[in-house]
Amino acid sequence: LETKELWDKFHELGTEMIITKSGRRMFPTIRVSFSGVDPEAKYIVLMDIVPVDNKRYRYAYHRSSWLVAGKADPPLPARLYVHPDSPFTGEQLLKQMVSFEKVKLTNNELDQHGHIILNSMHKYQPRVHIIKKKDHTASLLNLKTEEFRTFIFPETVFTAVTAYQNQLVSRV
Repeated sequence: LETKELWDKFHELGTEMIITKSGRRMFPTIRVSFSGVDPEAKYIVLMDIVPVDNKRYRYAYHRSSWLVAGKADPPLPARLYVHPDSPFTGEQLLKQMVSFEKVKLTNNELDQHGHIILNSMHKYQPRVHIIKKKDHTASLLNLKTEEFRTFIFPETVFTAVTAYQNQLVSRV
């Protein structure tokens, strides 16, 4: 995880990500670099965002903290965000950082733009996946038959909100 120091600062306060109907970019952005890949192979890099638990939250201003407010809303359709520069060669991945700055988060259940759909006031964990592409497969058909790794960075957990709740988050 690149820019880990920034993520750590937000994590201490309780990271919040704004979601809007039209889609909003993540801040901080998920940026990763890879090592140990085969320079000759091709890789697909993608991200998804999964619920941390089955709870809904509310922000208690008098305590400056998040509290459980009940059961989670039904999960929304899970979406994978395939990095637009995929497939990468292993050589590219060894030399450059992969940034997910174009990912947009929305609360629009009918979104037609490929944005990641989330419920407001729920906690989420972004996950980065790297898949070694087999030469003979034209597309990503079945994850179970592919060689892949998933990376989870606990400091990137966030609460989806339509407006910042903790005023300190907007000052970082």
